[in-house]
Amino acid sequence: MRGGARGPGMALLRLRAVLRGPGGLRGPGIPWRIFRSYSSASTKEKANRSGTCERTELLEVLKARAKQLQGSNVPEVTVSKVELAALDNDKYQEAVVPGPKEKQPLARGDGLAQSNTWAKKLQKEMYSQQLKMKQELPSAASLALEGQAKVEVKAETRPPVKTMKSPKIPKTKAATAWNQSSGSPHSKPREMKEAAELKRPQRMPKDKSNQQALQQTIQSNLECFLFLQQAEEAERYLLLCHSSAGSLNRLERLFSILEASSLRPNLESYAVALECMGRTKSPPKTILRYLQQLNSSGFHVDELFQKCLFEEDEKEMVLWAIRTVQPNYQLPPPPSPKICKSSLLQDFYSRETMVSYPKLDFSVKELQERFQQQLEMELKNTVTIESVEAAKPLTPQAVKARELLGALRSQWHDATLQALQNSKRSMARPKRLSKYNILYPYLCLLPDEEYVDIMMQILNDLSPQGESLAVLARELGSKVYDRYIIQRKLRSGQLEKVQEIYENYIQLLAKDSQPKQYMPREYWEKLVAEAGFGPSLNLKTCSWPCVLLMRLGMHMLELLVKAVKVPRNILNRRLESKPIPVLYHVYSFYSNWQVGLIRPHPIFSQLVSNAAETTLTFNSSAMPMLCPPVPWTSPSFGAFVLNDTKLMRFMDETTHHQQLLEQCPLVNLHPVLDALNQLGNCAWKINQPVLDIIISIFNDKGNEKLDIPPPLSEAPKPPTPPSNSSSWSKSFKHEVFLCKKKAAEMHSLRMDALYKLSIANYVRDKVFWFPHNMDFRGRTYPCPPYFNHLGNDVTRAILLFAEGRPLGPRGLDWLKIHLINLTGLKKKNALQERLEYANEIMEDILDSADRPLTGRKWWMDTDEPWQALACCMEIAKASRSPDPAAYISHFPVHQDGSCNGLQHYAALGRDLSGAASVNLVPCGLPQDVYSAVAQQVEEFRKKDAERGLKIAQVLQGFISRKVVKQTVMTVVYGVTRYGGRLQIEKRLKEIDEFPEEYLWEASHYLVKQVFNSIKEMFSATRDIQNWLTESAKLIAQSGRTVQWVTPLGLPIIQPYYRSRSTVLNCGMQRLSVKTSNSSQKPDTVKQKNAFPPNFIHSLDSTHMMLTALHCLREGLTFVSVHDCYWTHALTVDVMNQVCRQQFVALHSEKILQDLSEFMLEKYCSSSSSSMEPIAQWQKRLMEQLSNVPRTGEFNLKQVMDSTYFFS
Repeated sequence: MRGGARGPGMALLRLRAVLRGPGGLRGPGIPWRIFRSYSSASTKEKANRSGTCERTELLEVLKARAKQLQGSNVPEVTVSKVELAALDNDKYQEAVVPGPKEKQPLARGDGLAQSNTWAKKLQKEMYSQQLKMKQELPSAASLALEGQAKVEVKAETRPPVKTMKSPKIPKTKAATAWNQSSGSPHSKPREMKEAAELKRPQRMPKDKSNQQALQQTIQSNLECFLFLQQAEEAERYLLLCHSSAGSLNRLERLFSILEASSLRPNLESYAVALECMGRTKSPPKTILRYLQQLNSSGFHVDELFQKCLFEEDEKEMVLWAIRTVQPNYQLPPPPSPKICKSSLLQDFYSRETMVSYPKLDFSVKELQERFQQQLEMELKNTVTIESVEAAKPLTPQAVKARELLGALRSQWHDATLQALQNSKRSMARPKRLSKYNILYPYLCLLPDEEYVDIMMQILNDLSPQGESLAVLARELGSKVYDRYIIQRKLRSGQLEKVQEIYENYIQLLAKDSQPKQYMPREYWEKLVAEAGFGPSLNLKTCSWPCVLLMRLGMHMLELLVKAVKVPRNILNRRLESKPIPVLYHVYSFYSNWQVGLIRPHPIFSQLVSNAAETTLTFNSSAMPMLCPPVPWTSPSFGAFVLNDTKLMRFMDETTHHQQLLEQCPLVNLHPVLDALNQLGNCAWKINQPVLDIIISIFNDKGNEKLDIPPPLSEAPKPPTPPSNSSSWSKSFKHEVFLCKKKAAEMHSLRMDALYKLSIANYVRDKVFWFPHNMDFRGRTYPCPPYFNHLGNDVTRAILLFAEGRPLGPRGLDWLKIHLINLTGLKKKNALQERLEYANEIMEDILDSADRPLTGRKWWMDTDEPWQALACCMEIAKASRSPDPAAYISHFPVHQDGSCNGLQHYAALGRDLSGAASVNLVPCGLPQDVYSAVAQQVEEFRKKDAERGLKIAQVLQGFISRKVVKQTVMTVVYGVTRYGGRLQIEKRLKEIDEFPEEYLWEASHYLVKQVFNSIKEMFSATRDIQNWLTESAKLIAQSGRTVQWVTPLGLPIIQPYYRSRSTVLNCGMQRLSVKTSNSSQKPDTVKQKNAFPPNFIHSLDSTHMMLTALHCLREGLTFVSVHDCYWTHALTVDVMNQVCRQQFVALHSEKILQDLSEFMLEKYCSSSSSSMEPIAQWQKRLMEQLSNVPRTGEFNLKQVMDSTYFFS
């Protein structure tokens, strides 16, 4: 137990590998896996690549080939073995920084060793046993994997808990995986039995070779845990191993080892021991001894069932052991449901006002069938769908290329499988720990075939331009982790229990079942409590650290690069038939950084191009769900049936927010969970006529004006190079660079559209759902990343509510107003004027609906053309129906907040002038804050021009609403003057007449005037922003991170820390890994600058969630895109009323005062026993936090009568 001295509470923190420069993986708040788990042609990465000027491809391939030829005689990847003591040289350990130690109570006087003589005797054996283990294990290791098929652990199987109905779980597949290794890669401190894959290799086999295989697996995992500095994980792992084997003597020995190492058995340790005794039918005397020890350690037997998590039949085994000693023992009753006490939701959660949950238009049988379809899709891990890209005529060349690719892929599969097995065999042999054989347990979690499938998928998805080494490594590691989680759920019996509960949960939603007055979360919790025995559903999973994902992914990538080869003459028979690698490791320069890429050989790219394959493969979690999502009931359970999903998306590999959520009383999270469930339960369908028109244009060279990207064949052709390369001028090189950049941008946009349209086409005849989760500020997002209602105009236009509602008396009017809102033509006009305008142009609207591509095409000249076209079609159908009020509409109508961030600031500060500018005050016409700022800036410009300022004179006639809008909108969210200048420069560039030589000076001048205008117009906003910024600065300077709790009870922490880079030596190349964790100091600048926008984002998400919950109470369909709320045309008026009521209710709370009190308590309260004087920084912080900005005279209730607050 070498790691024991470090303390049992040591937790491994996630690390984020940052590829500096354009290799960066994602924007803040979005998990990297969202963008990189599905295909290499992701928009984000291609856009990143577009800004690079690469070396010529030929030179890179030649250099890489020369490098590869030097090692061509080596049949396998050869890695230098590194001793444990030498690992510091690799700086690997720097990348794994232990978190804050968990406080562990000291062993008491009546502890294990003093109360039991057997423990004293066993201590004497420890030293000799450890020596014996050291002698035995290396020899066992050398034989562990030879003849893998012969060394499968033929364990005695117990009766299954329950057999699944349909589809059948591939148990043989799972069994193969677990027979290859029963080792656990990861778990989490204080979480029960995270080493689930170790769960019962079952009885210890008598066959010696089997024992050696198991022993070697255990040793590999222990080395892994110790290497990762996780002493408590090693302890739990050992307990599970020996419990699984039913060896009580060994379990007792382990308890004595814990005592000798000053480690006190925790509650989970006793649960494992009692489960072992229940399984081996131990005598009552032995069980009683452990129960007495449990009591003397300060635990109660009821806590075993209240706090521990179980898998399979473990709960029954523990209960059997207890009843052997206490025959009349009864399980503690499930805790009575707690009711949320939030003042904003007291009425909502009151049983007196509870209404029946709305039904879906599906029967129980239909929902059961949909659940089975979803389960089948998730069990397959990936989904292959037809691309919407028009297939070229199948030429003889294409047929030949497809046959050739098929044969090659079969060879590559076999070669990669052989390379993997050789690699595992060599890892099982070394007598010293190296950074590579610590990967061994992780290469045994799945059947070998699955690792090969993952590698083949990466190869098939690789774009001709290649991909960053770091991105591919993380993607490979992540895919292994995702499949491992599914295997754990299959093995633990969790899936059978989820299926059983979901079949009953359907009763809440199905139209042919009795109405029930429960929220989805409440009903699911009720069903779980009634189920009683079986595995726990909240099997918390600890994500593997980034360093591990990178090492595992890099190893798999090395195998792929070495194993996959193609004959050089496959496309040109005149060449020799020497096999050459399909993949090359090359370097390119991005800014000042040298970045490693994996690039396919041009022969492979040509083959793929010739084959013109028309399928796309996605992870199942990238697809919309085919059944209603599993309701969120805790931070670690909800959304997909099998795919692992976090309630809160992580950022920069931090886990602080997850820990905060788990420490938070679950009842405080109920409003947030219920709001996410409500958004996820909205059923959708495809607007097929609009989708077909979009696909036809997509396949006919696209249309940039309509936001449908053209294919690469339409990209500008690079100029013809001069014959002498030495005479290439600077302007010629720049022109070539611009052509490459444009082509990369076009490819990026084209692939993004291809994915969205192909997924939409795949579900064109289906009803589907988008499960939701949130970022660390509480803003909600659909989990499927490509196709969802947060997408662009094209994506939103092809989505309809699956549920239809009659238009009612005002529904058609709302459709017409919505259409005019989408055009952007009448933003300054009253709603009635917009309606009148729609009636005036009815001829154009009907023409657009009837002849979208051949008529007058009025819809094409609008701000949101595709949504406008969809709305034209809906208006046409409704107006032509016999009774428009009875027409059943599935169309979503939107209501947008008017510069929503400034609305929250104005309400917080009761700022009268600010409130009027952003439509919090009733007015006959909508107030446009962007036009007001533009007008103010123009006033400043005129004065400066009169004083003779040259740039002010140049700008005459160029200052418009459009030029300043983006900067005004983002000032509230923390945009700096630097960022604002870039925004304005981009807008000025779009004006053809503006002189290019004045761009920098003009944008610099304008951003200064925009900031001055906002300060003048929103004085209270400025004061609040300054107070938030200064408070965050002082908190961060004291070495703490900024935390707060939203009015709905959601705890929030800003995960910005100073990161440091360390070098990870991964065979093919060294990778720079950035590590940031809670033991390092906060990033003061980020903490300070991000607090105001993050705080406002947390308020707008709170307002949205309140609106969602109260719309549910009113029986509305409701979804949101942040501050844009959607519902049926029939219910727009009701949603508008609810939206205003909840805004007033939210800001009637003492938000800033509560924030001040929370932070004073958290950061400035000193211990009552402490006699030390208050530090100077604490005094400054107390003074700052106590000085809450004063509020103005604005009467918040005026919002209730403001038509244009949301409109």
